[in-house]
Amino acid sequence: MRYATSTLRWGATTHAGRRRSANEDSFHAARGVYFVADGMGGHEAGARASATAVAILCGLGESNNATVDDVREAVSDAHGAISRIATQPGRGAGTTLSGVVAVDHGGVPTWLVTNVGDSRTYRFMDEELQQVTVDHSLVQELVAAGEVTPQEARTYARRHVITRALGGLVEPQPDCWYMPMVPGERILICSDGLSDDVSAGEIAAVLRAQPHPQLAADQLVNCALLSGGRDNITVVVVDVGADLGTEGAGGVHTFGRQSSVLST
Repeated sequence: MRYATSTLRWGATTHAGRRRSANEDSFHAARGVYFVADGMGGHEAGARASATAVAILCGLGESNNATVDDVREAVSDAHGAISRIATQPGRGAGTTLSGVVAVDHGGVPTWLVTNVGDSRTYRFMDEELQQVTVDHSLVQELVAAGEVTPQEARTYARRHVITRALGGLVEPQPDCWYMPMVPGERILICSDGLSDDVSAGEIAAVLRAQPHPQLAADQLVNCALLSGGRDNITVVVVDVGADLGTEGAGGVHTFGRQSSVLST
């Protein structure tokens, strides 16, 4: 018998940025569950919304058998809980959400990817950075329609208008799908405080040059701060490998279960 396992090593950093007095971002990074949430609604409301979302979604890590239906149920629960958060009259609380859960899918370690809003999940593999989630935003819809170029989207006046969020008037449908877990890859999850201020090329350069996920997360946040730090910034970096070791900051988790496949 052999074991279908993957060793996950991660690092995470969050910062209020240079222009915000409070940090409304939240994240969860532990034991195969990695999420970033970017709260909205002002100071306490936004922070409570994002913290509520990650607190509910982190329950998906209680086993390695979470499914798309489990994620959708958790997102629905988070939406309901956030909708009940008391805020100023006429102003609600909300949050984006993006991330991955390590699951056993047919005996194979697999990512279950989830996204609502414009926080992002990327995959860095074979020296290339790929955005695997699609923003739920007005500017992304304009890019998809060919009315705005990707370059213009970075400075588009209404680029922060999102079309799906937890806690809004309409319960959002999350994007959820399975993605094979590949040894040697890196998963990057971030709020738009990183992606708005740091280009994809700069992000890829940091992930390429910095071998440890905690130091990579720290350096990416520093890049956003040096570029202006206009928003809260949160970064989670997860490495997948067979034997990554335990040195340095961050965390390590061996994920998987015994497989029925015979070794040769």
